[in-house]
Parts: sequence; C-alpha cells; structure tokens
Amino acid sequence: MKKPLIIIAGPTACGKTDSAIALAQKIGGEIISADSMQVYRFMDIGTAKPTKEEMQGIPHYLIDELEPDEEFNVMVFQKKAKEAMEIIWQKGKIPVLVGGTGFYINALVYDNEFTATQNDSSYREELYQLAREQGPEVLYERLKEIDPNYAKTTHANNVKRVSRALEYYHLTGELFSRHNEEQKEKESPYNVGFFILNWSRELLYQRIDMRVDQMMQAGLLEEVKWLLDNGYGKELVSMQGLGYKEFMPYFEGECTLEEAVEQLKKGTRHFAKRQLTWFRRQTQGYWIDMTQKTKADVLLEMEQCLKKWNILGE
Repeated sequence: MKKPLIIIAGPTACGKTDSAIALAQKIGGEIISADSMQVYRFMDIGTAKPTKEEMQGIPHYLIDELEPDEEFNVMVFQKKAKEAMEIIWQKGKIPVLVGGTGFYINALVYDNEFTATQNDSSYREELYQLAREQGPEVLYERLKEIDPNYAKTTHANNVKRVSRALEYYHLTGELFSRHNEEQKEKESPYNVGFFILNWSRELLYQRIDMRVDQMMQAGLLEEVKWLLDNGYGKELVSMQGLGYKEFMPYFEGECTLEEAVEQLKKGTRHFAKRQLTWFRRQTQGYWIDMTQKTKADVLLEMEQCLKKWNILGE
C-alpha cells in the first residue's frame, strides 16, 4: 500500500504556508519545505520563512539546514525530503510538502532519477563561472538553442536551473525537457494529494506588493547587508535568489532604494506568473481558487478531497 504524501503548491504569496500549517494541525501532519531558498540559514525575511510562532508547534523540515554558501540542488533536496518523509511516517504522521519550486516537487512526487549527472560537477562550475563573468543571459541563449522547450519553462536569471539543463545535455546528450517528460509519465510511488493554490491575478499581485512592503518593514535591507558583511557575496547561488539580488545595485551605488524595492516587486510578479505557467504545464494538481474563500473554506475543501482520494480516513 502506498504511503500518503500531501502537497500544497502555488505561486509566491498565495498563502501556502498558512494553509499547510492549518491542514497539518487538523490531520496530524508535519511539513517539508519544497523551497529552494528557505533551506538557507540567515535568509529569513527575503525567503518569507515561517517564524517559530507561525509554525504553531508543527515540525518543519528543510528549513535552516544549510549555510548560504553550501550547494543546494534538486538531488540534495530529493535525498533530504525522502529522509524527512520516513521520519514523519514512522511517527504515524502525514508529510505535507509545501512550496513553489515545482521542479523540486515533481522530482519527489515521481521519484525522478538524476544519477546520470550526479557525480560530475566540474562542467556545472564552469557554467556558474561563465554566468558570473558574462551574465546569465549567455547561458540562457545557449539553452534556447539546445533545448527551447525547457527554456520556455524557466527564466534567464535562474542560473541553477539553466545550468542543470545544460549540464544534463553535456553529460548525456539528451534534452532535459525530454527527460522530464519521461519522468512525469512514471507513476508516483506515493498516494499523493496535490493542491495548487491561486488567486485572481490582480489580487495576487496586490498580495505580492504588500508582502514586499512588509518585508522591508521587517528589516529585509538589513538582512541583505548582514549577509554581505559576513562574507556571503553576490556571486553565490543563494544570493542570486529573489529578494536578495535586487539590492546588489543599491549597495553598489547603482540605483536608489526605491528603485531596488520596485524591481523586487516587479521581479516577484514575473516569478509568480512563471510559477503558474509551470504548474499548469508540468503538474496534475487540484486547483483551489482562493479569491472568494475564507481560510476555513479552503481547509474544508482540502479535507474533503483527501477523504475522497483515500488519503484520509472517514
């Protein structure tokens, strides 16, 4: 019998964390973060990491596990997430995977294999160096020539994902988009309940702008400065993340703080749009429109679905 796995996904600022904590409290779940940034220590405000108070006593995994200069990729995520799932199941609880990094989520749900490129990181380092010296667009143009279908699903500034696809092609001669399609056709080894939360575009963008303002009030600028002052430079993959890279021009005297904040809002809106596109194309989840629903409505709808899918008992 397949073990249960619940997923709550969706674009940034859609309310995934609140919904996941409420569901975990109700059903006896524990949360695994499927976010490529919350795994890093010291990067709290810019990653919208839940505080201890917000966690409300629910154990969270893959949060604050790595230093900002340590490598985190889909293989590391997959290994750590599987370990966390085993711990949760052994407690008699249900793992609730939460996040917006769809590539990581699919890798876990379909138990994707990455062994072909697991042991050779030299080419990946070459690509990272090229991006640092000449800009991420150089890699992205190369990806568009080699694998245009995969290029459509990612952004030029996402050096990690672009490099991963180029590395896969370099080492195997196969297109990463084709590899992903083959993996997606596999049946999941888990009994999966997959929810994707969303809002109307107008309201989602309002929530994003409001969240950025709240981050600034909470001390995001000071957080970025602390990281830089403590030797975590802009060349790190973690510091290229949304919420951090936008402030580099400000600290280098190339833009005003207002311009940096506006760039963060604009970049986050674009990121949310790309996330939604990815989830529509790459996943088969149950979509929940949050626009006219209360938190209680959403929780009830998820519970009813999980019972119907035989993930929860009656």
